[in-house]
Amino acid sequence: MDQRVSLITLGVPDVEASARFYEALGWTRAESPDGVIAFDLISQTIGLYPLDKLAEDMNLPVEALGTGAMTLSCNVRTEGEVAPLMARAQEAGAEILREAGAVFWGGTIGYFRAPDGHIWEIAHNPYSPLAPNGAFRWNGY
Repeated sequence: MDQRVSLITLGVPDVEASARFYEALGWTRAESPDGVIAFDLISQTIGLYPLDKLAEDMNLPVEALGTGAMTLSCNVRTEGEVAPLMARAQEAGAEILREAGAVFWGGTIGYFRAPDGHIWEIAHNPYSPLAPNGAFRWNGY
């Protein structure tokens, strides 16, 4: 298996409501078949899929899926971008879990819960600068 993640599928209770939230953050939908909403990212795609259908696909009860046990992180180029992006998420309906601020390892982070329950981190890591196209690489390599 190649060392990469190609598609991140978020099971959500209301795909249109979740799509509106991500569009309010500035994302643009990609063409996709009915029942799935996709947003192309740099080398990956986020897909929004009905939570009950995702559970059915996995042969699990909906209650077994849950949300919040992991974070999705969007790294930005400067520490000054973290707080405004957190504010934009809050204006779009997110719950702020941790305000933007400095962390022990030298970066700046903030956490929010999207209306669909998924936890996002907005981060600036001075030790992992983004590539010119915005791609993230651990330690900037």
